[in-house]
Amino acid sequence: MEEQKIQNLIQFYLLATELKDKIRSGWKVWNIERERVESVAEHIYGTCILAIAIDSEFKLNVNLNKVIMMLVLHEIEEIKIGDLTPFDKVTKEEKRRIGKIAVEEVLSTLSDKIKYIELIEEYEEMKTKESIFCKMCDKLEADIQCKKYCEENSININNEKNTELLKDERIEKLIQKGAKSVADLFIENDRPLYTEKVFENIADFIKENDILKKRKSD
Repeated sequence: MEEQKIQNLIQFYLLATELKDKIRSGWKVWNIERERVESVAEHIYGTCILAIAIDSEFKLNVNLNKVIMMLVLHEIEEIKIGDLTPFDKVTKEEKRRIGKIAVEEVLSTLSDKIKYIELIEEYEEMKTKESIFCKMCDKLEADIQCKKYCEENSININNEKNTELLKDERIEKLIQKGAKSVADLFIENDRPLYTEKVFENIADFIKENDILKKRKSD
């Protein structure tokens, strides 16, 4: 019996940690020029660190333990379906459908799989304060990472390889509203999700400041 449980947890571990080797697709879409690009697992770690920091500084009255668990699990579907972006032309409904199947498959060997599936479903539905907080952390972490890559000159909106991307209707609208970099595009695209003012203020800060230089000077 114990050997079977060990086998089950090892199977889950091996599946889940494949995310350490899966590169975040959005950076490829924007033709990043960098020797090493973050993995999905690194993004997950970033969301957890961000959640801890925001909870520490702003006390938004969320269950941090639940938030961390939710963030650790929220990308687990990507083991099976990959890191889909809006440019993959997969509807939200279809992504949700195939994602649910993927989650159930990845978690199938764990005894507590129902509890974890319910937690992921809560995240997807975005009806509780923890799930909304998690979604904002997920988006803000990507915004910060994009700003870092832009400041490193790893992503350039004017890269000739991005010509077709800039013709996308959503991107054209954001540029018309004043977006000048890929980081600006990320931030302005995510802004409607920042229903908590603290997140919008952080987004404005990273948009308006050179965060890498500010870190060095501070």
